[in-house]
Amino acid sequence: MTAQKAADVTVWQIKQQAEKAATDAAIPQFWITDWLLYVIDKPALFLITDDNYQLSDSETERFNAGMTKMQQGTPLAYLTGTQAFWSLDFTVNEHTLIPRPDTEVLVETVLDWIKSQPFSTTPTLKSMRLLDLGTGSGCIAISLAHELKLADTLKQVSWQVVAVDFSLEALKIAQHNAVSNAVEVTFVHSSWYDELPTQDEQLFDVIVSNPPYIDEADEHLAGLLAEPISALSAPNHGLADIEHIVYYAPQYLKVGGLLAIEHGYDQGQAVRQLFADNHFDNIRTIKDFGGNDRMTLGQFNKHSL
Repeated sequence: MTAQKAADVTVWQIKQQAEKAATDAAIPQFWITDWLLYVIDKPALFLITDDNYQLSDSETERFNAGMTKMQQGTPLAYLTGTQAFWSLDFTVNEHTLIPRPDTEVLVETVLDWIKSQPFSTTPTLKSMRLLDLGTGSGCIAISLAHELKLADTLKQVSWQVVAVDFSLEALKIAQHNAVSNAVEVTFVHSSWYDELPTQDEQLFDVIVSNPPYIDEADEHLAGLLAEPISALSAPNHGLADIEHIVYYAPQYLKVGGLLAIEHGYDQGQAVRQLFADNHFDNIRTIKDFGGNDRMTLGQFNKHSL
């Protein structure tokens, strides 16, 4: 989209040019209109009702600067600093992955599993523990903590949610997101399980993770350079971190506890085999909104050790 002077720029003109600009720059068209709304601080309805709104000089300058950054590969969420996920809003920056809608399948599946368990309707107060490995922005841990807190008003279950990440900068963002969304999460600086205890009283009922799983040789990584590469790709065709998480999970899970991991669309069979080889049963793979394999879950079976 060619930079224009303020006198030339109206909402209508930007809308008319957005489709071509998105095609030329290979960016989603909604990024352009969402960025426009962010710059002029107006609701989505404004795009329908106020076509003749004319951007000020400062708004035009800011809009054009953002367009240039998007054309250079900066995602919209890094420009606005926020991304919606589940029912909440999350602060994001270059130290965190941008939450994807497909990861909501992981949250939904874990919640469904919890609701199906006998402990969800226990008549006496019960304390449960949930771990999120590689929390990033905290979107999974915080969304689960938010929903489990709401469920606690009806059920006698108290959940402690623990989230770990190796990046101190990511943990700062996650801690901010927990506060802004009014949920309690315990954050730990750790490389996967390294800083977590293994005493019986510290074991978890649920472990979830959205680890790096893109093959280091995958050509699509070239289009994701704005996000932290260490949170995206892993050795061994993208399976190295998943292998680590599954292998050590039995040391940190209660018997019958759930392990749920997001993975690539073509990794379902390999991940199911990892679960089976490491003392899990009731193993199944869930598809994402596009019909692709996206996450695998299973329960720790001590008797298979």
